Amino acid sequence: MQYWLVKSEPNKWSWDQQTEKGVEHWDGVRNYQASNNMKAMKIGDQAFFYHSNIGKEIVGIVEVVKEYYPDHTDESGRFGMVDFKAVKPLDTPVTLKEIKANPDLQDMALIKQSRLSVCPIQDDEWQTILKLGFK
Repeated sequence: MQYWLVKSEPNKWSWDQQTEKGVEHWDGVRNYQASNNMKAMKIGDQAFFYHSNIGKEIVGIVEVVKEYYPDHTDESGRFGMVDFKAVKPLDTPVTLKEIKANPDLQDMALIKQSRLSVCPIQDDEWQTILKLGFK
């Protein structure tokens, strides 16, 4: 299993909307590196759901239930999407400030490539964030 982090602005698509919907496609990604990360996702992979811009915190966990397929919102036909199901919320959201302050998380793509909307998470980073979010 691989781990990921996906960002969404909560005023456009929030954790509450994801959990209410249950399973939903992750569309609108137009960055090639983020798109390539989605192409690498496999069914069963998990991702942290991160509220960007407003909140700047990891709030939940989603799981890939459908692998990369064409994005219906992309008229060019170059980009795709995956489907995620909501797994569970974190007991305590993990803020960007906490992540930046944690020496074990300094190499996270969230910090190193802050504008990337879909990024990989290393196993040790995943475990560290789980410890912070489930106290």
